[in-house]
Amino acid sequence: MNIKAFFSLFFLTLLTFLHAQKMEFKAPDYSLIQKNIEDKNSEFYYPKLLKRLKQNDTLLTSNQYRHLYFGYTFQKDYQPYKTGKKAEEVAKYYRGEGISQKDLSKGIQLFIDALDENPLDLRAMNYLAYLYHLNKDDDTAEKIAGNFHGLLNAILTSGDGLKCETGFHVISVTDEYVLLNRFQMETKAQSHNGKCDYQEFEKDKYKIPGFYFDISRFYGRILD
Repeated sequence: MNIKAFFSLFFLTLLTFLHAQKMEFKAPDYSLIQKNIEDKNSEFYYPKLLKRLKQNDTLLTSNQYRHLYFGYTFQKDYQPYKTGKKAEEVAKYYRGEGISQKDLSKGIQLFIDALDENPLDLRAMNYLAYLYHLNKDDDTAEKIAGNFHGLLNAILTSGDGLKCETGFHVISVTDEYVLLNRFQMETKAQSHNGKCDYQEFEKDKYKIPGFYFDISRFYGRILD
């Protein structure tokens, strides 16, 4: 079973949820999020939330996932342009090179290390779940996949992507492609106007011409 097939059920569940909610969206209130994640008495206190995420807590709420995702931009470790220490090794797995049963433990540890370096790396989280599945540990795979989709849901409920003013809020360019991959959409071109990236699709290929992504949280930052 390939990675797309493995996650299809989870994604179908997510889309069903969003449809039931009539695709309601709300742009993140970053000032409120910052206030909440810095309050030690709040359920959104960031160190506690991050610990629960790393422990694959299955009881995190959608609002807690929003605080985890968007709140990460207030953490000192947030470096949206940073390349991971083992980026080349990780890239080999993304390309499907050398994945064999005997190398699964090594691959799992590699992606655990990648998430230690950047706990909000959605692509790495998604792939780690897949590796656990290949290693016949579906219990752990499903927990990690649940976290992945909880964080992805934070993006999907931050806008509708149909115009810049209501673009999906993301905290890295990579997350744009993670979302598009989950929709199994291919882009023809990318452009930006400072606040938003625009991912354009081939004409008439989908029901919409493209998606807008709000990149205001990191656009213009000095490269780390």
